[in-house]
Amino acid sequence: MGVYETPVMRLKGKQMAVVPEIRDAYLVVEDGVVAGYGAMKDMPAEISAVIAAPSADAVVEDLSGRFVFPAFADSHTHIVYAGSRETEYEDKIRGLSYVEIAKRGGGILNSADLLHRTSEDELYETAMQRLHQCVEGGTGAIEIKSGYGLSTEDELKMLRVIRRMKETAPIAVKSNFLAAHAFPRNFSDNHDGYVDLIVNEMIPLVAKEGLADFIDVFCDEGFFTVEQTARMLEAGAKYGMRPKIHANELALSGGIQVGVKYDALSVDHLEYVGKAERDVLRDSNTMATALPGAAFFLGMPYSPVREMIDDGLSVALASDFNPGSSPSASMKFVLSLASIKMKLTPSEALNAATVNGAYALGLAGTHGQISKGLKANFVITKPMPSFAYFSYSYTENLIEKVVVNK
Repeated sequence: MGVYETPVMRLKGKQMAVVPEIRDAYLVVEDGVVAGYGAMKDMPAEISAVIAAPSADAVVEDLSGRFVFPAFADSHTHIVYAGSRETEYEDKIRGLSYVEIAKRGGGILNSADLLHRTSEDELYETAMQRLHQCVEGGTGAIEIKSGYGLSTEDELKMLRVIRRMKETAPIAVKSNFLAAHAFPRNFSDNHDGYVDLIVNEMIPLVAKEGLADFIDVFCDEGFFTVEQTARMLEAGAKYGMRPKIHANELALSGGIQVGVKYDALSVDHLEYVGKAERDVLRDSNTMATALPGAAFFLGMPYSPVREMIDDGLSVALASDFNPGSSPSASMKFVLSLASIKMKLTPSEALNAATVNGAYALGLAGTHGQISKGLKANFVITKPMPSFAYFSYSYTENLIEKVVVNK
């Protein structure tokens, strides 16, 4: 599943409904790279010979009844954090909204308080534990954001943790500078002052240490305005940080339009998308990324990705793994939500979480697919009657093995 003779960059509209597959297949990996594949009936004699009499350095596995598909490319996570927020979970049960919790000093500000009191080493250890959860769930590449620091010192601390993770993780890691995640308490009445701090102090320091691949802004109702967002994206671009935007989670905020204007690699969340938003995305280089785990956890509307795909757009899926609105590493569950709640076919959901997810990570053509010469990053399932069963059986553990190489 997800086998391409020539690597693809991204898939749009009707292209997303097709997952190239080989039934009754063989797959050869050498030194962590895909060396060959094809139908068993076409297997070259030299490979047949290895299978018949494996050498000491060859491993042969019989995967009868199983499915092999690309490892997930999870393009939106917040897995560097200092503690869980289950008390807010109870607030949500009692009927408080995400915005109401934030106004009470909870939400992101709560995470910032916890992170400030936590050492870099402790943050690294706990974040690596979460990253291994992601890998065990089939993730082969991941983006990790800052945004729980909300001060120069603590944002740099988070990004240094992510740099350590890049160096030690078994999968590709991309870093995203998200100081514009919320307004810290000391700037509650001076929002433009906090934007000044990000532009004039944080961005140059982040760039000096080479800590971020991307710059992100929570451009939405009650958070950062379109004008503030534009200012920060322009400043980040001067230092080579490509934008990725939190947009339209809470309202038709203009976040999609400003993201496209500044050539954002992706605009994420997108619970609110109308014709104007679809039109601006259609011919852009920006990937529309949905986070159904957050909509599920918060009881919010799901992104209208069915309409977006039918309108010819590219759509990616990501976990949004974070302590406040999506405390889950499971991309398998994301696929289930995409089909059950957003009406994507299993093939469309897989492409959104692999090929298009890799595009949203800046890893187009190298991750999210199986192709000769690419790193071997794939999932091996337990025996299943069909691929659709993978997301249909939404709580069953169906991953037998995950093969990852950076």
